[in-house]
Amino acid sequence: MKLKNLFVAGASLLSLSLAAQQKQVDVLIKSGNIIDVKTGQVLKGRTVAIEKDKIIAVVADKDAKQFRAAKTLNARGKYIMPGLWDMHMHFGGGDSIIHENKNFLPLYLAHGVTSIRDAAADISPAVLAWRDSINKGTLQGPTIYTSGPKLEGYKSIWRGDIEIGTSEELQQALDSLQKLKVDFIKITDNTLSPALYMESIREARKRGYKVSAHIPNSIPMKDIVDAGLSSVEHLGYMVKAGINNEAEISHQIANGTLKGKDISAAIRANYDTSAAMAMYRYMAEHGTAVTPTLNGSYAIAYLDQNNHANDPYLLYLGKGLLNTYTWRVEMANKADAAAIKARHENFERTAAVLPLLQKAGVMILAGTDAGYLNSYNYPGIGIHSELALFVKYGLTPLQALQASVINGPAFMNKSQYGSIETGKLADVLILDANPLENISATEKIHAVVTKGSLLTRSDLDKMLTEIKRKTAMGL
Repeated sequence: MKLKNLFVAGASLLSLSLAAQQKQVDVLIKSGNIIDVKTGQVLKGRTVAIEKDKIIAVVADKDAKQFRAAKTLNARGKYIMPGLWDMHMHFGGGDSIIHENKNFLPLYLAHGVTSIRDAAADISPAVLAWRDSINKGTLQGPTIYTSGPKLEGYKSIWRGDIEIGTSEELQQALDSLQKLKVDFIKITDNTLSPALYMESIREARKRGYKVSAHIPNSIPMKDIVDAGLSSVEHLGYMVKAGINNEAEISHQIANGTLKGKDISAAIRANYDTSAAMAMYRYMAEHGTAVTPTLNGSYAIAYLDQNNHANDPYLLYLGKGLLNTYTWRVEMANKADAAAIKARHENFERTAAVLPLLQKAGVMILAGTDAGYLNSYNYPGIGIHSELALFVKYGLTPLQALQASVINGPAFMNKSQYGSIETGKLADVLILDANPLENISATEKIHAVVTKGSLLTRSDLDKMLTEIKRKTAMGL
């Protein structure tokens, strides 16, 4: 009996000694397969230790005993990668539906999206407040990078813009955006003069901002790249950039000798792969990225084949947001057979540019255009659809993932993201299957870690249920 008691006492002391030697961490993700999204290598049998919002260690499973955790996730057979980034979305639709927009925050997290880039809308004060609260840890949601209100000319067709018509007004606008501490500058060109458009890019860059923009038909892409544009928003602009006489066509558009449908016809007739590759390489050399936003365009282009009436994701969006979908849908539904055929051809022609950009070395940013206004382009699931379209139209699954989790933070100069490594911030996605083998695996989410907080599959399902409940009640 004494010998047995001595054995028990010795074992207890050994256990206490081991516990004393173990480092306490907040979250331990055990025995998973880490995807190195930079190389495509899969590191098997790894344990990730997280303390507060940082990854403090990545070790082989045999070395995991050095840690004990408040929360432990068994990731055996799972795949671990950085959280997804949606690099082009929109909050908006007016102050009356701010509460509906706020439901996007858990919706993104529930789909493994831990960072989003708001590319301007009309509820910027609320978005900026959410951004700051999330950064402080007082509100749960994806990290938000926002442009605040975008720059436009007088009588803009978009709500919430800062309308400018002079150099002085441009400087005042940039002053106001700087006071808001926006993360980048967004410019569109519906009523903004070409000269002020170019000046806006140059002046915003002088202040140290990245500049994202739509592209006027009246200005050659080379001139815009030379002015310092950081990113082109929407792939369609890359078709005109690839024509063999773009400077001439731009001049004709600027002086009014080429207009309306003749512009589209001229672009179609003069697209040239050699000229396109030369321009795309020029963009790559000068650091001009492209955010394709295929998902929303695809939904409208093929609305005749899928009217989305039975989409389960409609249950996550409030009535006010759904009402913003109406105008695009109504326009698309007026199309006759010839217009529908042209719509399909235009999308396919545009999507074919994607692998050329990749080949040329252009930084491709994965963004959806989801949120308000853009019909059936759903926050959260939208980035998964975008990545699937990237693969469908010529990228590898690895290249698609890189466009989100590597290029997103690189564009925003956030080096603390993009990989599962010691010292990186703990925004982590744990999947049931390998997305390098099938990109749809990004949808098979086992768990999410956001800013060091573990959300299990059960937690994520509860979040989705709560969003549906609030939406149904108009909350």
